[in-house]
Amino acid sequence: MPSTTEIASRYFDCVARQDVDGQLACSKTGSRADFVGMAQLRAPEDYRSWFGNLFACFPDFRLEAQQITAEGDRASVHWRATGTFDGKGTFEGFRPNGASVDIEGVDLLTLEDGKIVHITAILNGLDMARQLGAVPPKGSLADRALAGAFNAKTAIRTRLRAPRS
Repeated sequence: MPSTTEIASRYFDCVARQDVDGQLACSKTGSRADFVGMAQLRAPEDYRSWFGNLFACFPDFRLEAQQITAEGDRASVHWRATGTFDGKGTFEGFRPNGASVDIEGVDLLTLEDGKIVHITAILNGLDMARQLGAVPPKGSLADRALAGAFNAKTAIRTRLRAPRS
């Protein structure tokens, strides 16, 4: 049986090649993937839909597993993904606009009997949203205005909740 490191490496190689069937071959039917703050998937149906959509929206999607650390039936994979949001469809509700993304994340994998049964994927969604243009660039006038509006709303709520003397 392949090692946990080999299975994790094979899975991420399939993601890098946009090979959803290969990803599914590394996973048990019914396995779960939780993309923290984004999506919860079940294999195989949700994988086909979510990853198919990702690859359609980012036709030049590339992923590199930068480091894999494994112990027993668990692995941690530090990865980097790049791509151009210029394909077809929508990703997380947004239509492709030509923006480029360059993000890093960590996936925590759990295996049983040589197959992936659970993935927790952690990435900086705010940074990705900024790169896609869905959120203003950090430190920009629009970013400062958004923070100012948030702080004004917080101040009003605090005053409304304060005990009256």
